[in-house]
Amino acid sequence: METELKSLEERINYLVHLYQDTCIENSKLRQQLADTSARNEKLTEKVHIAASRLEILLKNIPDNE
Repeated sequence: METELKSLEERINYLVHLYQDTCIENSKLRQQLADTSARNEKLTEKVHIAASRLEILLKNIPDNE
């Protein structure tokens, strides 16, 4: 009985450790996702600005007819 309890205690401790590690990893991943999303928004905005500038430049190119 004592051996079974000790084994159960070890397994519970292992599960608690895994849970804590998973919580830390999830927190880091959430932060990475937030950072990546913010960077993606900035890059998307830059692409839109560049596309708008290109449209203006293309409209200003004279026709060679």
